[in-house]
Amino acid sequence: MVRKPYIVGIGGTGRDNSSTELALRASLAHARRLGARTELFAGADLDLPMYTGQPPGEKAGRLIEAIRRSDGVLLASPGYHGSISGMVKNALDYVEELRGDERPYLEGRAVGSIVCAYGSQAIGTTIVAVRCIVHALRGWPTPAAAGINSVDLAFDEEGRCTNAAVQQQLELVARQVCEFGAMYVRMEPCAEMLG
Repeated sequence: MVRKPYIVGIGGTGRDNSSTELALRASLAHARRLGARTELFAGADLDLPMYTGQPPGEKAGRLIEAIRRSDGVLLASPGYHGSISGMVKNALDYVEELRGDERPYLEGRAVGSIVCAYGSQAIGTTIVAVRCIVHALRGWPTPAAAGINSVDLAFDEEGRCTNAAVQQQLELVARQVCEFGAMYVRMEPCAEMLG
């Protein structure tokens, strides 16, 4: 029996249930509907000490271990002044702790980007920033990203975005991360032949 892909969601803001966190939750919910196992790191989970290369504390260690086990990542950031938020960037800096792993950094993992901002310029530049960081960490950005004007975000009781076009973007990004994650899971028995 092939195991289900494990998708980690990272993002949001320092405020619980921010529009960015709700968008990430909606995308993760779709990943679960597709059969993935998921885990969310948002809000207080990302209130981490600045990364300095020192041994991580318990909270950061939990994030690192989740990323280490992951088959894919959904990454959500608000567009702060045209780029990724410091809180989300700091969480990604902890990926440095995976540098010596068999799969270092984000290698072999699809990373779907979700960006929420009040304005198209901030959305575009933040998506570019996220993708550049993902490339630097050896991850594979999905072809689609969800670029969302925060004014278009409202959610129903089930956590779906009431704007159908936005929900469709969130589902597409989740689907691409899940599909790639599932491909990686199926390839695991072949890893010895490739390595």
